[in-house]
Amino acid sequence: MTKKLWFQTGVAILLTLVIIRMFMEVKSIFSPLLIIGQTIFLPLLLGGVLFYLSRPLLKWLESVKFPRWASILSVFAVIGLIGWLFYALIGPPLTEQVNKLVKNTPEIVEDVEQFTKYALSQKDLLPETLQDTVDDATGKINDIAVSAGSLLFKFIQGVFQGIFVLVLVPFFLVYMLKDHEKFAPFVSSFAKGEKKTWIRKTLADIDDTLRSYIQGQLFVSFLVGLMLLIGYFAIGLEYALLLAIFGMMMNVIPFLGPYISVIPAIIIALTQEPKLAIYVAIIMLVAQQIESNFITPNVMGKSLDIHPLTVITVILAAGNIAGLWGIILAIPTYAVIKVILKNIYANRVGIKDAATKSV
Repeated sequence: MTKKLWFQTGVAILLTLVIIRMFMEVKSIFSPLLIIGQTIFLPLLLGGVLFYLSRPLLKWLESVKFPRWASILSVFAVIGLIGWLFYALIGPPLTEQVNKLVKNTPEIVEDVEQFTKYALSQKDLLPETLQDTVDDATGKINDIAVSAGSLLFKFIQGVFQGIFVLVLVPFFLVYMLKDHEKFAPFVSSFAKGEKKTWIRKTLADIDDTLRSYIQGQLFVSFLVGLMLLIGYFAIGLEYALLLAIFGMMMNVIPFLGPYISVIPAIIIALTQEPKLAIYVAIIMLVAQQIESNFITPNVMGKSLDIHPLTVITVILAAGNIAGLWGIILAIPTYAVIKVILKNIYANRVGIKDAATKSV
């Protein structure tokens, strides 16, 4: 029985849970390490994202006989040029919209409260079966508005706070671009024979999965943000640029992101002109239909091969466990774990087949 896969898997899970429990009991001992980890987490994450975005350029430059150091400098030059263009073209109107939103926040909150009161005053015109539903829904409008506004302001605040974090990102990116080929040989150097080959293959599969997800998801999010920007400008929605960028950022979260991003846009539309809320909902619906039916299948294909129901379950579970960061990192983490398990299974099947043939 001890040689059965299900038994070994169960023992591994139990041991993992025991180790996690013991770690939680003595976590105060590791608090300095946790502080260090929290400090470098975001710069390391951003450095990793930039690495996967810039590695194709690095490979192309090296293919045309650029030395490694010149390729890295060229990558930083391109990133700097893109950053400067973003600041020069989008920075001034974005700053203006942020300042205007902050200034008009009390008025927006008051308009939402008035809309809530009006909705309550008209509920008697509805069938009795719907009045209780209206009571519950309208009773939560203020909470939804506050939550959505808080999320939008946290996004704005995070952008400005992220400027300080960006100081560390170039250091991580330089070493990733310079030494990324050395990681797999270093990890696999602790094993020999077939196990070493399996480790190299698993790391290559993980690398390919992360590359497909990061490059594909960010490109898809950019296109969705562009569609939202065009739609918001077309209907004359205030804070169109800010709301489109917010929608682009939230689209990184599969399935739930669009619903999160549309709430502030609908609230702004209701305070500006109620009928615009319908247009905002239509724009978001059209953008998501185009994204899910045309853009994502052609950009990302079936690289992750994760069922939509699994995606929703994983995101909700990760959100309850680790909050916003859990939601953002849930799918790539799940995809990496899935790759590892598939390689473990394939390796064990290969070993069994080899043993059967030898008999």
